[in-house]
Amino acid sequence: MKRDLLLPAIFAIAMLFCANVADAAEIKLTSLGPIAFGEDGVLFISDPMAAEIYAIETGDTQKGGAETAKFDVADVKTKIAGMLASTIKQIQINDLAVNPISGNVYLSVSRGKDTIVLKVDAKSNDISEFELESAAATKTKLPNPANSKETRRGNQRMSSITDIAYINGQVYVAGLSNEEFASNLRAIQYPFEKVSPGSSIEIYHGAHGAFETRSPVRTFAAYQIDGETNLLAAYTCTPLVRIPLTAMKEKGKVKGTTIAELGNRNRPLDMVVYKKDGKDFILMANSARGVMKVDLANAGSEEPITTRVSGTAGVAYKTIESMKGVTQLDGLNSTHAVVLIELDGESHLKSVELP
Repeated sequence: MKRDLLLPAIFAIAMLFCANVADAAEIKLTSLGPIAFGEDGVLFISDPMAAEIYAIETGDTQKGGAETAKFDVADVKTKIAGMLASTIKQIQINDLAVNPISGNVYLSVSRGKDTIVLKVDAKSNDISEFELESAAATKTKLPNPANSKETRRGNQRMSSITDIAYINGQVYVAGLSNEEFASNLRAIQYPFEKVSPGSSIEIYHGAHGAFETRSPVRTFAAYQIDGETNLLAAYTCTPLVRIPLTAMKEKGKVKGTTIAELGNRNRPLDMVVYKKDGKDFILMANSARGVMKVDLANAGSEEPITTRVSGTAGVAYKTIESMKGVTQLDGLNSTHAVVLIELDGESHLKSVELP
């Protein structure tokens, strides 16, 4: 090949490779949804309307803070509204994530149409705005998000990303795609590489007595069963489903195993997996059914739910009566979690002992 033909060919190959890898990105958010921490202080934040995920280098890498951190911030929405020269009615806390290195808490906040990330210091409990404009970041875009369409429940594009988590070097993203089997789960290698269309998820919903493929996972967490990583995923009307990561394909259909029905007319909000007295549990916040402590002793052996269920069934759980009004939560350390409580018009960010 002649030299004048060789250089364009090399350039074309290089551009093709770069198209599969995220470049440095300016952070321009149209919405702000779920957030999660990875390694080395990297914060993943989602923009559901743009169907994009940013990886932000926070520089927040001071070790050891999570073990000694304590949070007790009363009237947190009032404090945020004062900082932003706004009103409480305009403030929406979409998600919270604990930096496992420093123990600092990060909040995904919407103020009307504006989007802000706030940091709550693990030592002082002071709240400050994290400056997205000056942060180093890369981003990736989902190839087949739910269509932007207004419904009585809002724009369905906001469900293109319903939860995210960093697990073993990959960012897992739950939400809705624009495909016939809309419930979608995908794994994105980090540093970001080309994003696959993901796997369509089918589950049996005992409360509805039917298989479903269009209801998105609302919240999920990773859990080891017999040495294999599974996602424990919760849906609206609260089926709890086990999905082995090995079952996920670049593009295909995965059938989850329903291991519990935890009550209808309810939306799961957030969950963490933890260990207490040598046993494993989920702590899950809900819109209408309080905070549940779910026993995972039989998560791998529970008889799958494959017929209609009236009420609840499957793995055992109990409601934690002392934890009312919890809307967001994340693990802080081996003994405590951080919760956002919104009750009777007041809001409170605090650390609590895992029950």
